[in-house]
Amino acid sequence: MGKAPIINPFQKESGYRPKKVRKTNDSSKKSEYHYPKFCEAMRLIAKTLQGLEEVLAEELEGIGAGNIQIQSRSCSFEGDKRVLYRANLELRTALRILVPIWSSEVHLEKHIYEDVQKIDWSKYLDIDGTFAVDATVHSDRFSHSHYIALLTKDAIVDQFRERYNTRPDIDTAQPDLRIHVYISNDIFELSLDSSGESLHKRGYSKGILVAPINDVLAAGLIKLSGWKMDCDFMDPMCGSGTILIEAAMMAYNIPSLWNRTYFGFLRWKNFDENLWTEIREEAYRKMKTSFAFSIRGYDIAYEAVHTAETNCKLAGLKGYVKIERCALERQAELTQKTLIITNPPYDERIGIEDTDRFYALLGDTMKKKFKGVEAWIITANMAAAKHIGLRTSKKLNLNNGGLECKFLKFELYEGSRKTKSTDSYNKDS
Repeated sequence: MGKAPIINPFQKESGYRPKKVRKTNDSSKKSEYHYPKFCEAMRLIAKTLQGLEEVLAEELEGIGAGNIQIQSRSCSFEGDKRVLYRANLELRTALRILVPIWSSEVHLEKHIYEDVQKIDWSKYLDIDGTFAVDATVHSDRFSHSHYIALLTKDAIVDQFRERYNTRPDIDTAQPDLRIHVYISNDIFELSLDSSGESLHKRGYSKGILVAPINDVLAAGLIKLSGWKMDCDFMDPMCGSGTILIEAAMMAYNIPSLWNRTYFGFLRWKNFDENLWTEIREEAYRKMKTSFAFSIRGYDIAYEAVHTAETNCKLAGLKGYVKIERCALERQAELTQKTLIITNPPYDERIGIEDTDRFYALLGDTMKKKFKGVEAWIITANMAAAKHIGLRTSKKLNLNNGGLECKFLKFELYEGSRKTKSTDSYNKDS
């Protein structure tokens, strides 16, 4: 490996002790800082989806992260290199793990260019390496994220050309170094993306149907449900099997990114191969070889069943999940404790001709076949969801593929009866 940066964001800490979680709603107050620093632990950021922040914070505590602060669609935290590697391998509800290296106040585009050039990029990137720049901008002063990314890229390229008369190449797919630019009003931040690409890409070639659910969201739904893996798990409309796969990975304690071979940090100059091997070996020893309950799914479509079975096999879960072709209304009555989580089709993405009738069928099936169980449904069609005709015990706001959704909990006690659907659904909306 190449020589590590002189100012190393991943220096192994001594005496590191995690601190407790703190929740903050104010991410705007930032004093100027320049990362990385020699300190007790690195400052890191885990990105996630709307509504999964607190679940992510709990996961971060579980891998030894400290000083966790819950923010909008992210958590900031502290940790050493071990925590960084584990976060990428094990966090089920994280999208990316970022390492901030610079923050300053900027008012003009030239300030961005100048600040980027203040960083010695040869510490992070070789001349014959590859890199990419992503930008997120929330500012009245700077409005075009693509232009900000190009400006950052030009500043890096110009630095290499001036020093070495050559430059690294661009690779937007799997670069050696992915750089993330974030601008909020006048605050300009640069981070290294240790994940390289979104962590919802679990590392197996996945068959895709018309309306797939994001893997991170699927894991988040299971976490939000509070499933303690003490009962059967079922998805009666499983589609490509994403929710089932995430449930099985949890049940058998398999890291969510176990199958993935590409992470950004694997190509960093200071990558510690021995530590990475040690972390993977530890994770392997913790995997379970058996599960006392069943994980099963159903779908009416041949293509969905075939795709779900194929995806389970590609994820290394053949035999761990049972999938059958069966229409919703023909599924057998449940006779033991079961947790149901499902993402039923809805008209914005698939186009069911009579969505109201479909949701009424879903409600009838739940009342007749799923007595005594707990069911969770994620839906973007609030009007159609009223036709389920059952009182919800909890509603959570989420986002699925850009659509605002509600995650609805139904506790289907024996003798559940139909109530006035409009009143019951809207009572605590």
